[in-house]
Amino acid sequence: MSLQSSLVLAFLSLVAVLAWSGVHAYDLPTWFLETLPVMLILPVLCLTYRDFPLTPLLYGLIFAHSIVLIIGGMYTYARVPLGFEVEEWLGLSRNPYDKVGHFFQGFVPAIASREILIRGCFVNGNRMRVFLIFCIVLAISATYELFEWLVAAVFGDGSVDFLGTQGDVWDAQSDMLFALIGAAMALLVLSRWHDRQMGRLPQKRP
Repeated sequence: MSLQSSLVLAFLSLVAVLAWSGVHAYDLPTWFLETLPVMLILPVLCLTYRDFPLTPLLYGLIFAHSIVLIIGGMYTYARVPLGFEVEEWLGLSRNPYDKVGHFFQGFVPAIASREILIRGCFVNGNRMRVFLIFCIVLAISATYELFEWLVAAVFGDGSVDFLGTQGDVWDAQSDMLFALIGAAMALLVLSRWHDRQMGRLPQKRP
């Protein structure tokens, strides 16, 4: 199966899963807010595919991150069944699935940022590029926490499922930490594989 065919199949699968999750969502407004990034990124990927196709690695990561977001939106993060299993296995005091989401919030944007910075020739030095990737990831994470704060300020108690703090007063800080850990893991584990895939991308003619 060609890459293009695989991407079409992945796109249709995500749309179907997204629609199914919306029908079975625990709380529809929370589902909408949690899955909004998926709804926004899918058309962007379609519109940019011809002029700026991404590496298969990055497409795969975006697909995986979308599934994580859709599951979290369907159940709300504090009610995801897998999270309860992990909570019991590790003896935790809360459902940790939201930390999986925030780990991916750093893991996937780190590779996306890396691809854009390298292919756009915006930064040549590896150390500066790593620094900027961490800055971008933390900026995305902080922006999301500000968005959560705004929703809480507007909707009050109606935003409890969206916030998913589960009584943790340091939830925002630990969310950003998990995003930073995700970014570091992505750069450590995937950079060489990512470089090989970028090297195989067709070069645009001037």
